[in-house]
Amino acid sequence: MSDYPLPYNSCDLTGRVALVTGASSGLGARFAEVLASQGAAVVLAARRLDRLEALAAKITAAGGKALAVQMDATDADSVIAAVAAGEAAFGTVDILVNNAGMPDAQRAHKMSIELIDQVLGVNLRGPWILACEVARRLIAAGKPGRIVNISSVAHFRYDGGGAALYAVTKTAIARMTEALSVEWAHYNINVNAIAPGMFVSEMTDGMFARMGGDPAPHLPRRRVPVPEQMDSTLLYLVAPASECVTGATIRIDDGQSARVRL
Repeated sequence: MSDYPLPYNSCDLTGRVALVTGASSGLGARFAEVLASQGAAVVLAARRLDRLEALAAKITAAGGKALAVQMDATDADSVIAAVAAGEAAFGTVDILVNNAGMPDAQRAHKMSIELIDQVLGVNLRGPWILACEVARRLIAAGKPGRIVNISSVAHFRYDGGGAALYAVTKTAIARMTEALSVEWAHYNINVNAIAPGMFVSEMTDGMFARMGGDPAPHLPRRRVPVPEQMDSTLLYLVAPASECVTGATIRIDDGQSARVRL
């Protein structure tokens, strides 16, 4: 007789400790609320402390556990301190959602060195340091864990438009996911990635303005998805039932990679 229930699909995260970066708005805020709703204690990390505190209050009022921690993804000390703060409050962080990111919104040859360093710092160096810090503590504690990195459909396809470095960093995140999944498989730390397409968020609001309005009519399904439509994928990757899934990058783009046929 099997030891697994039918179906083996629990999303219960009771007793788990999750750290979500970029949690002050958009996808990150939604990710944090979703994890808290399933029982995880959530560490909310971003630069805008006032927004984090408001979200922590919302989660707490709904019966969850949350801690607001100010963090700058370009500052290694700040990144490591966020993990330490979460561990001090709730115990070893065993779920990491590496969500913090920024667009470059400039042609490659027009970018300043300062902007290049900032994009690389937020989109790649910070997530790498954070993943390694979480893994180091999990290995020391002898605990399994789940790391979910947020890549982008720009990893799969870039058509120009002034976000070349962003696309490069998101490909690096996908490759980082694959490499670290191998590095830490022996320790039962699963590393996967989500590659979203265009979703409604604070980041895309600015992009829509630059594009001159609502892009929905130009998309295959004539709509821009909302963060709520990513809940199931996030929960799948952190829930017990996906224990054999590691090194995967899951694209969620609502068919946006397809060409529109009129």
